[in-house]
Amino acid sequence: MQIECQQSLPQPYRWHEFLAFHGRDVQQRSELLQPQSRRLFKALVWHGQPALLVLQWDERQVQARLHRPEGVVQDTDAHQQHQQQFQVLLQRMLGLAWPPSALLQAHGRHAELGPLLDRQRGLHVPASPTPFEALSWAIMGQQISVAVAVSLRRKLIEAAGLPLDALIQQQVPEAAHLLAYPDAEQVIQLSMDQLRALSFSQAKAQTLLSVARAVQEGLLPLDDWAQQSARGLWNEQAVEIVAQQLLAVKGIGPWTVNYCLLRGYGWPDGSLHGDVAVRRAIGLLTGTDKPDARAASDWLEQFKPWRALVAAHLWASLADKSY
Repeated sequence: MQIECQQSLPQPYRWHEFLAFHGRDVQQRSELLQPQSRRLFKALVWHGQPALLVLQWDERQVQARLHRPEGVVQDTDAHQQHQQQFQVLLQRMLGLAWPPSALLQAHGRHAELGPLLDRQRGLHVPASPTPFEALSWAIMGQQISVAVAVSLRRKLIEAAGLPLDALIQQQVPEAAHLLAYPDAEQVIQLSMDQLRALSFSQAKAQTLLSVARAVQEGLLPLDDWAQQSARGLWNEQAVEIVAQQLLAVKGIGPWTVNYCLLRGYGWPDGSLHGDVAVRRAIGLLTGTDKPDARAASDWLEQFKPWRALVAAHLWASLADKSY
């Protein structure tokens, strides 16, 4: 069974960030990126079942198709609900949840940031397909290099990822080897010893398992938050409530929360002042020494409510890495 939709793209739209984010693991265990043919295959868990997302794009629009296992029977209402959820997922992945053009309009004449925004016109922040993938990726990325975090992510996928349905493998043979990125239900089946054997630190393993349990128990309704966000129900106060619920989990701090809000929901205003790369980029942009976290927070404050999007521009100013 398939769900299909398409999404028009604002102009200009920079693909560099999307390609870097989804191509950050050269071994491509959960996604297969084909830049030359402008396609992405992404295996994910969709309503409890492994599914395959296929994106095909040109300069103006993206065509999306979701392959689901055969035998999934839905009434008309459920199908329409899934269609709407799929459209929202696509918009979030493309960084279209909040229009970044508003940042350029508001701060395009800023003495330091303005020229950077002009050079990087069309930058959108790609998000993970699911909030759980974004949050788990943020946990894995705590205080380590991108390369090491990618290695942990790959090991987690290989240990807990789900293979695609045999029919999907036949229909899309080039993606047959992909494993659906594990959701909370799959992660919670791993033990502490198993995660430690995958090179997770004690702290990261504990945090990841705590998050998976909280999701399973309904204490962290990550997908419900995504639906609320998509319906336009998120504002500063609502996001603060979400942030406090995430911070209540041992091992999750402000950086993890704000990174998850950006990569999982597209929220543009989480302050990533604790991020080493952001601080280094602020120093380069302003012609000063790398600021400490407090000074970086003060500098970013002037760009509220676009601080996370500013951080993405700062990341992009440094290198080709996807943070």
